[in-house]
Amino acid sequence: MPTIDIGQYLLVYNAFSFTFATMAAATLFLWFGRSQVGPAYKTALTISGLVTAIAAYHYFRIFESWEMAYEVRDGVITVTGLAFNDAYRYVDWLLTVPLLLIELILVMRLSQSETVSKSLKLGFAAALMIALGYPGEIADDNTTRAIWGTLSTIPFLYIVWELFKGLGAAIERQPEGVKKLIKTARLVTFASWGFYPIVYMVPFINLGGSTVETSLQIGYTIADIIAKVGVGILIYMIAVRKSQIEYGDNQTGNAVAH
Repeated sequence: MPTIDIGQYLLVYNAFSFTFATMAAATLFLWFGRSQVGPAYKTALTISGLVTAIAAYHYFRIFESWEMAYEVRDGVITVTGLAFNDAYRYVDWLLTVPLLLIELILVMRLSQSETVSKSLKLGFAAALMIALGYPGEIADDNTTRAIWGTLSTIPFLYIVWELFKGLGAAIERQPEGVKKLIKTARLVTFASWGFYPIVYMVPFINLGGSTVETSLQIGYTIADIIAKVGVGILIYMIAVRKSQIEYGDNQTGNAVAH
């Protein structure tokens, strides 16, 4: 672990704490929000809440690992010798990133065959993207990091193509009242995912070990909040809007029972 100053330690410490609370609160909001949507959209909100629940658990473990990696005594911070476990973050992404794409597909309410096909293709591409990025993340040299980062970019580009080209026609078939929201969710997904490679490349900038570590943790944390909580709220808004259109204002009452 690189030696950091007390300000850097507390910045990351508080960011992890804030993100854990944010993910946990978003989970409750999304799961309780299932009562506000029609039956066709409950699964999308369940998965969206599952994404933030998984993230909340892993951020709690990341928080614990960060706390154990350093010791603060009399305002002085020292390395304890216990390594900060970055694997928690990649295990989280391996589970949640495919689900982020699936929740977007589900809330669009495509045909069953199209839903299954696109979920499998995008889910596999997302898992492959994360798996290919991990060896570079833990590499000690930038050459290895660049090789695995480049390989990880291949499935990422496929996902981007699917989001904008493959799902383009399906989005145009959505009701006018939600089309803009779905396009916004797609754009936020792309923007937040596009932020991860930028953070991934931070070690290539000669900032010094402590600044690199701090930048990586803060950058990934910001991207996680946007990708999971931000998109999750958009999924909720889309589900509510589509339920109103398809089930009427009583979508949470008798209409839901049919």
